[in-house]
Amino acid sequence: MARDSGVDTSRARIQSYVPTYQKQEWQAHADELDMSLSEFVRSMVQAGRRGFTADSSSIEPSTVAEGGEGEQSDADPQGQRLEDRVLSTLADGDSYEWDELVAAVTDDIEAQLDETLQDLQARDEIRYSGREGGYVKK
Repeated sequence: MARDSGVDTSRARIQSYVPTYQKQEWQAHADELDMSLSEFVRSMVQAGRRGFTADSSSIEPSTVAEGGEGEQSDADPQGQRLEDRVLSTLADGDSYEWDELVAAVTDDIEAQLDETLQDLQARDEIRYSGREGGYVKK
């Protein structure tokens, strides 16, 4: 059994069934992020859980299990936690109001979303429909 600071990091299998279209969407997104499907699903579940736990640091060890490919958390495939982004923004010594701080730490996600929407439109998977009030899947 692999242990990291008292946390069991051995692997266990989980099996789930999703509609084929959903698996294909997840696989495409995982490919875009240069991740395996398992790593993608694990990351998305952990990222989603962060909003539902008081202390998510006790859930996920900070390093990948033995035989892993690096030292970044599976829950943070981009390698920069929100705390890091906040601290980086505040490092200039200036004071930020709530809205300014939100804008500073979410700027990257807006750029990623814009790029993703453009890619999906270029692949003819989605389209913008003013009539339907926004983006729709084809």
